[in-house]
Amino acid sequence: MMTKNADSKIFEARNQMAFYALEELVPPNHLLRKIDHHIDFNFIYDLVEDVYCQDNGRPSIDPITLIKIPMIQYLFGIPSMRQTIQEIEVNVAYRWFLGLSLTDTVPHFSTFGKNYKRRFESQSLAEQIFAQILKQCVEAGVVDSKDIFIDGSHVKACANGRKYTNEEVIVQAKWLAEEMMEAVQEDRAIHGKSF
Repeated sequence: MMTKNADSKIFEARNQMAFYALEELVPPNHLLRKIDHHIDFNFIYDLVEDVYCQDNGRPSIDPITLIKIPMIQYLFGIPSMRQTIQEIEVNVAYRWFLGLSLTDTVPHFSTFGKNYKRRFESQSLAEQIFAQILKQCVEAGVVDSKDIFIDGSHVKACANGRKYTNEEVIVQAKWLAEEMMEAVQEDRAIHGKSF
């Protein structure tokens, strides 16, 4: 038997008011919950303190958010940063991970791009951040250094896992930092923006 949603039922569902905590709307086994559990992002504040002015200017985007947004893009295979921002607007799990409520405004792409460029122009800063994130993942046992995938190619790790893991964290952090800067610059070039 085929069931059809009557217009009144659709209207009712779309306009339903309910009280939920954002915490309840994200499944307990969601990947972003696991990342949030294993990685303490607060180290970022100390690393970026020198690139922020403490006593003037407008409030900026939280530096942890500037790192988590590209993580969402890469983890979920979203092809562009512009689309990533659009996905964050409607995805409850992404909002939860970023610490945004359902009513908080998601940073506009141009604001994100400008902040990212200004704060992380020195790739060494981005590399330090990604290296620390990868290190925490390795220490938590959520990254297996025996099998590494670089640009879709499967690479077997060498037998000395500890040494190789430390070297690979540095290589991967540098690659992630370069990819982030390229993605921001490419999207801005496509849409006629320059830094």
